[in-house]
Amino acid sequence: MRILGFTPAGFEGELVTIEVDIRRGIPGTEIVGLASGAVKEARERVRIAVRNSGFDYPADRIVVNLAPAGVPKAGASFDLPIAAGILRATGQLEVGLNVDTMILGELQLDGCVRPVAGVLSAVSGGAERGVNRFLVPTANVAEGRCVHGVQVVGLLRLSDLGAAFEALERGIETQARSVSAQPDDEADSPYDDFSELFGQAMVKRALQVAAAGMHHILLFGPPGSGKTMAIRRLQGILPPLGMAEALEVTRIYSLAGILPPDHGLMMRRPFRTPHHSASLEGIIGGGRSLRPGEISLAHRGILFLDEVPEFHPTILQSLREPLEDGIVSIARAERSYWFPAEFQLCVAANPCPCGNLGRERGVCLCSAQDLYRYWRRLGGALLDRVDMRVPVSPAAPETFFRNDGATSRLMRDRVLSAVRIQEGRFKGEKFCRNGRIPVGKVQRYCPLSEDARSTFEEVVSTMGLSSRATVSVLRIARTIADLGGSDGRIHSDEILEACQYRRYGDGDYFWGGENGLH
Repeated sequence: MRILGFTPAGFEGELVTIEVDIRRGIPGTEIVGLASGAVKEARERVRIAVRNSGFDYPADRIVVNLAPAGVPKAGASFDLPIAAGILRATGQLEVGLNVDTMILGELQLDGCVRPVAGVLSAVSGGAERGVNRFLVPTANVAEGRCVHGVQVVGLLRLSDLGAAFEALERGIETQARSVSAQPDDEADSPYDDFSELFGQAMVKRALQVAAAGMHHILLFGPPGSGKTMAIRRLQGILPPLGMAEALEVTRIYSLAGILPPDHGLMMRRPFRTPHHSASLEGIIGGGRSLRPGEISLAHRGILFLDEVPEFHPTILQSLREPLEDGIVSIARAERSYWFPAEFQLCVAANPCPCGNLGRERGVCLCSAQDLYRYWRRLGGALLDRVDMRVPVSPAAPETFFRNDGATSRLMRDRVLSAVRIQEGRFKGEKFCRNGRIPVGKVQRYCPLSEDARSTFEEVVSTMGLSSRATVSVLRIARTIADLGGSDGRIHSDEILEACQYRRYGDGDYFWGGENGLH
């Protein structure tokens, strides 16, 4: 039996074999194998925890090797496997297992086992490599049991290590996959409702289309018009995560160390709202500890950038590749790592630096050059990847006393119906939403009727859309047709509505030209 550990290294991580050699010599413990400071400090934690748990710590020369030696080892999760290796090498732990076992956990000086980050990633990564027995801190058991087909046993104290191995040897069955609660009743929903958004029928319709097809969207308008309020309600109409998606999302949160103890699978789609002062590593990921960034924490969910022109241009431009590829690659001197990053980008912005452009009875003091500099921070390349651009105006006073009946529950039901159509259409494909249809398959999945074809050619030519914008129009039209219950051809009305969501931002609108608001 090999005792295995795990070190985070991108999304997949690396298995680590713990080898212990004890021989006569000057007493001491040495840990080799490119161990970080936290791992090397395990020497003292393990020594004291072993003695305080009723075991004898050998007064010999101990060498602990963490293989492979070329992979950096970080974190405190190596405490428990190192202790288990020493106890096994000294004969104090009789283990009859003949299969590999992964052990994770941090030791306190009194012998208690503390929870560690990345347990779900370790269990998933180990299961993918043929390991099916895991010994983890008790607080991480629910997390580890999210993976099917493996045996996960919890450990509360180092003194119970022998009993835990006996449980593994007896083959105790694992519990069913642990899933966090997902409220079905609208009264229990943690989200704000779209019924509280007054007088914004076009915005609600656009967000419903964006949610159904997973299209990136930009809302722009004067301050106080309801942009942020609208996007913050978008999460409440998104479909729940599938089991495979939930495992991916929970695994990322486990790697980041922000998954609460005793937490099962996350079934709600993430909604991340980083501040505009966030660093590049905070958004994209990386840093000394190689943690997932906000775009990975938003995987399968929403990344909301409020006041997007306030973000540093370098951060904004670094979003382009993840938007296209669905992953983010982080290069290091010795190797490259990757994290999933398939998110829906939602951004909000004022139309100009002063915020009065387009406001009724407002006076905009910005020049054309001010507008150019303001929107240049967003950049044409990133803006071209945003499928939908929707202007938002302040609601008229009389609309505060009217209810258009567009509640989040009603919108969510329509979105779920459209999503089910897409899941049936894309069965067997690597994508399942209209916003992710590859360019080479757009003609197959977005067939046009005769009237829609002529309308499409005329409107695209008149608007002067780029090739990417043309594909976006077809994807959006496909979603609009799905919301209408049609799984067949796309018609003229759907093309015209899709073009309305694309007509801002292309050409010279934001630069104050003849088609702009100036």
